[in-house]
Amino acid sequence: MTDHKIEQFHTNNSLMVIGANHQSSTMLLRDQLYICESDLPPFYKRLQVIGFDQVIIFSTTDLTEFIVTAPTKSIKELSTEVIKLLSAYVSESRNKIKNQTYCLIDHEAVRHIFAVAAGLDSLVIGDTKVKEQLNLAHQIANNNNSTGDYLNNLIASAQKTAKRILQETEIGLRPISIAAAAVQVARDLHGDLTRSSCLLIGAGEMGEMLASSMRSGGVDQLLVSHPSLARSEIVSQNLNCHVGEMENLAQLLTQSDIVITSINTRKFTLNDSALKTAIKARRRKPIFIIDTGVPGDVDPAVEALEDVFLYTLDDLERVIKEGRTSRAEKAKSAWAIIDEEANKNGNFSLKENMAPPNEKNSIEQIRQTALIEADGNADKATRLLLDRLKEIPDLKKSLNQ
Repeated sequence: MTDHKIEQFHTNNSLMVIGANHQSSTMLLRDQLYICESDLPPFYKRLQVIGFDQVIIFSTTDLTEFIVTAPTKSIKELSTEVIKLLSAYVSESRNKIKNQTYCLIDHEAVRHIFAVAAGLDSLVIGDTKVKEQLNLAHQIANNNNSTGDYLNNLIASAQKTAKRILQETEIGLRPISIAAAAVQVARDLHGDLTRSSCLLIGAGEMGEMLASSMRSGGVDQLLVSHPSLARSEIVSQNLNCHVGEMENLAQLLTQSDIVITSINTRKFTLNDSALKTAIKARRRKPIFIIDTGVPGDVDPAVEALEDVFLYTLDDLERVIKEGRTSRAEKAKSAWAIIDEEANKNGNFSLKENMAPPNEKNSIEQIRQTALIEADGNADKATRLLLDRLKEIPDLKKSLNQ
């Protein structure tokens, strides 16, 4: 990643991330902390007045984070100001907000931002929509005149890192939801879904959701059928599709590549006889059937038919389980990439271009930064300080000057 090499920060400044996510906070608090776009301008103005140099506010239903830069000597005090702002916004005590938020500084902040962009720090590992959400947050920050070269380059590097992870690990390719699993199986069987047709039989909530996901997945032709014409018309309006009459079910099956059943009548809506006829008329072009009925809408004997692929919700759950296992395994490789890129592009531990004391850096500044990063842990602060002092060129010579 050379296009957006993050410039080394002036040593008087630090990067900080203050936020609440699914690991640090309750769902109730995250809902309260969500900041809609119309509420953001006052936040940006207040943060600039307080003393933050650059700011990006990243708020979704799953997390709210303040990505900020500020003078190192006052950054811990400024973090308290963010807690005050959030406390006032949600009308909760400062202690409650502080106990459910995290504060990351410099290198750990860079690492975290890269992980968030790649979906590694999400409720759903490998969630690719987070990358787009972060892009939008960055654009809004720009519109509020709250960013500069540093944060612009940081977000660009985070996005490139996320792209590299997706390309090298394929972490986001395996489905981890019922809808995604159904669409993937349909694509495995039929390829490009824009050339496929789908029939929804029934009006159950799960069936309607899966039919909608097929439409989102590319299916152009969607029909809904129900014993009650009125129910069919209601669902067809919700899905913006046409109605197929149940009296014509045999013909509808012949025309359908994907069939979703959601009748729940405790009787089989589809049996092997009807599907044998349909397959013959389709000249053995396969049919993918998803039975969402409880108990089932489709006679299990259908599974014995060639060119009929019957999936229940249990079958789709198994596909999801495989996807989750795959993503967890690929996450290990993804974290290795995060560490590599964070070290290469976001080194705030003063390890690059370290100048002698009394010039670019002073020992006191290094000590203050170590104390902030250690968050009160004396042992950790001491280790950080010693490690960084070792890397100052000609330290002994510099001290004697």
